[in-house]
Amino acid sequence: MDAALALFSEKGFAATRMDEVAAKAGLSKGALYLYFPDKVALLKTLVQETAGSVIGAAALMMAAHEGPVSPLLPLILGFVAEKLETSNIAAVIKLVLSEGRAHPEIGKAYLENVIGRAFPLMEGLIARGVAGGEFRAVDAGMVVRSFIAPMLLAAFWKSTFEPLGAAPLSVRALAAHHADLIVRALKP
Repeated sequence: MDAALALFSEKGFAATRMDEVAAKAGLSKGALYLYFPDKVALLKTLVQETAGSVIGAAALMMAAHEGPVSPLLPLILGFVAEKLETSNIAAVIKLVLSEGRAHPEIGKAYLENVIGRAFPLMEGLIARGVAGGEFRAVDAGMVVRSFIAPMLLAAFWKSTFEPLGAAPLSVRALAAHHADLIVRALKP
């Protein structure tokens, strides 16, 4: 996965060949094809393992949380921010954005495995806060989109602008600031 991501990021998805991925990973081309029938399958697996693991961990945080929703929102956003700063998820998101149009199956895999899992979880959390009187009546879907948008900006910033010399962005500071805004905006 690391070899594929490095090459996809460096050369682009279309220009990367499977034999290059195999060589960089220290595998034979046949060994790579044993697990991945083609590059698209490799990238889909990369997306699922990278972003999907973050969603899975956030889901566990939500399931284990009891009580008011407000304190959980900054924790979730902080967790995502930490992953954006310490893992390769920003590069994966950039790949999905850059390759999703040319290879719709990549965008669809992200839509199903990341957005399709994360949004319902978060919408349920917001609905729980509304039902408990902790939040005002809101469109939970729109709140979730507003909630996650700064993390997409951060991924784009980290993977595109910082390598070009832009000032580094503290994703954790952005997450804390944004979580504060969202929690205040949701109050009845």
